[in-house]
Amino acid sequence: MPERKSQVGAPCWVDLTSSDPSRVIPFYAGVFGWASDTNEDPQYGGYSIFSKDGAPVAGLGPQQPGNPYGDVWTVYLESADAAATAERAAAAGGQVMMPAMQVGEQGTMAILGDPAGAVIGVWQPDQHRGYGRWGEPGTPAWFETLSRDYQAALSFYEKTFGWTYNTLSDSGDFRYSQAQLGGDNIAGVMDASGFLPEGVPSFWQFYLAVEDTDAALAKVVELGGTVVRPAEDTPFGRLATVADPLGAQFQITENQES
Repeated sequence: MPERKSQVGAPCWVDLTSSDPSRVIPFYAGVFGWASDTNEDPQYGGYSIFSKDGAPVAGLGPQQPGNPYGDVWTVYLESADAAATAERAAAAGGQVMMPAMQVGEQGTMAILGDPAGAVIGVWQPDQHRGYGRWGEPGTPAWFETLSRDYQAALSFYEKTFGWTYNTLSDSGDFRYSQAQLGGDNIAGVMDASGFLPEGVPSFWQFYLAVEDTDAALAKVVELGGTVVRPAEDTPFGRLATVADPLGAQFQITENQES
């Protein structure tokens, strides 16, 4: 499997906040072949690391009392200094939802809201470097934000994380830009203002690679998950949206193309 190249400003981690980890760990193990290792140190709050063939690929944390977001996946962007990133985010019109906080010897995290309302995590690595592999079955393959304020999102991530953009389409029907760092496509920004249902805010989503999208969908249903959006052939692979048994949504794709 290809190793992830560490880049400040690029996606480096995803984790799931779950109301019942014991229910969803077997689901992800069955669909993606993930192993799960829970850190028993109380300072980590029962946080688990999912791994694929020995490489870390995602995290799982129990939902804390008062968390308003329910069962949800969070995407994290790498930072050399989480506190400084949070300051830039505030200056660029974003919201610091959780200030920089050291997580033991693993690293430092912060949670931001962009000007369009999408939640994005920040991770300053120490011992935990993020996901180790990408683009192969059972590993992350792509990340994108569906934004109600496309222009504000483009400006925010440029100012906060140093992104430049390759615009794939800028028509009234479809606006989408690929974010770039050092010539690499690292994430997407989509204008979702015309199709997000009323009451649904901007959000980040991510894709997990699978060998066969249709076979993976059958496994999702067999293990208690749901198909939110059926498989569709696109220039970027055969894509589908699914949810785990507790409703946390994510995307799957046969191909990675960025």
